[in-house]
Amino acid sequence: MQSTILGGAMLPHAPQFFTLPDTEDKKTVARVQQTAADIGEQLRALQPDLWIIFSNDHAEQFFHQIAPAFTLHVGGEANGEFAGHTFHWDVPGAIGLELVRRLYRLGFDPAFTSTAKIDYAIGIPLTHLGHKGSVLPIFVNAYLPPQPTMERCYAFGQAIAQSLTAMGLRTIVLASGGMSHYPGTDRYSQPALEWDKSALARLEDGNLKSLLGYDEAELDDTGNIELRCWACAAGALGQRKPDIVALEPSWHHNYASLGWFTPAQPVSDFHYPSIRPELVTLTTALHQIAHDVHHRSTFIANRRAFADSFLLDENHAELLVKLDVPALVTLGVHPLIPFLANMQVQRQQAGEAHS
Repeated sequence: MQSTILGGAMLPHAPQFFTLPDTEDKKTVARVQQTAADIGEQLRALQPDLWIIFSNDHAEQFFHQIAPAFTLHVGGEANGEFAGHTFHWDVPGAIGLELVRRLYRLGFDPAFTSTAKIDYAIGIPLTHLGHKGSVLPIFVNAYLPPQPTMERCYAFGQAIAQSLTAMGLRTIVLASGGMSHYPGTDRYSQPALEWDKSALARLEDGNLKSLLGYDEAELDDTGNIELRCWACAAGALGQRKPDIVALEPSWHHNYASLGWFTPAQPVSDFHYPSIRPELVTLTTALHQIAHDVHHRSTFIANRRAFADSFLLDENHAELLVKLDVPALVTLGVHPLIPFLANMQVQRQQAGEAHS
């Protein structure tokens, strides 16, 4: 079934975007905001049925009292405020509850709440995107060990995509957070820029699974614990190249913004494809030549008669008679079969010539 995940974004949420201290480069902030606005315009043009956002909680609601790996907000609305900004979004609670039910059936046990507040981790990216419609918040434990592994986050995103596709909901997937920063520590002014550039290069190539290679220690050492939210979104999006990738370093954060709004294309250029139904008979003939000495001898003795015995259409019969390997591969035949057939024919003919 074709995924109904239309696209998405991964966006930063540094509080400086709203507090704007004197230490903040206002031009950098303006560029980050414009990139998000451009992404938001493209995503709205897809006319989705649902927006979801994966976000961490900053030790406000899910901390020492309770710290679920994943929590869905299923109330009818979500509110909050930060730095003079008031947040309010409607929440598709019924969809959220149904998603929880489906996730349970898929082996995940997320928590759910009807009263979670919206902090800047959600409020900033949604504001920058210009999103005013409803949104389903999904909280990911990023700050309090033990956190979910990147593998688990990615699989969680896959399960959400599977569930939403089964529900027929055309969905935009957002992730809030990143990149390198160390709030509350003595490394706050030392973001890991080179690491971030390397990680982004893989994502820019469409290798979203590369996020699975980062363990707990590396995420902590590089200030990238919030990439767990990215891993959830990556699992939902699947392997696809982003349309927009931007990195704006600052003295305390590396602001990375990525956007996907081009539909995912099914991979159709495998070197070793599946056998298409219309090529089954031709493949059978080639397989017999490759692996059965009697059929191979019959082919060598009279190629045309051998081809005619399979009732092939004229084009397929002609390619078989010529044993034209490049043309057969171009046609879509699994390349190993004509390769082996040709090799065995040449070997047998060479042996007969020397006997």
